[in-house]
Amino acid sequence: MEATLRRCAEQGYLDDEATARAFVAERQERRGLGKARVAAELRRRGAAAGAVTAALAGVGDDDELGRAREAAAKWRRRDAAGPAARAALARHLDRKGFSRRAIVTVLEEAGAAEGAGLDEAEPEPAD
Repeated sequence: MEATLRRCAEQGYLDDEATARAFVAERQERRGLGKARVAAELRRRGAAAGAVTAALAGVGDDDELGRAREAAAKWRRRDAAGPAARAALARHLDRKGFSRRAIVTVLEEAGAAEGAGLDEAEPEPAD
């Protein structure tokens, strides 16, 4: 069995880093998860630490922030506003594994839009 696994790895059929990169891409694109959540799922599935690090190395802070914005836009409750809604949104983004920096930025942007009387779901009227 060991010889078979070794031969498969040598021929490129078993590549932990490639598998981890594909897993990261799928989880982030389809499920909108943050780096911390994806890393935790990879570790739980038995991925080697080096494979996890390599797979997440290509994910930048801007990518993370963009996904956090998308997740917030999908989650946003139309009837909710104020501090309770922002706290619930923060918990949601935290469960999805986004960094504290991304969460704070999204909340600040939501607070600025709310404070200006803007509703992101409604486009501004054209003149």
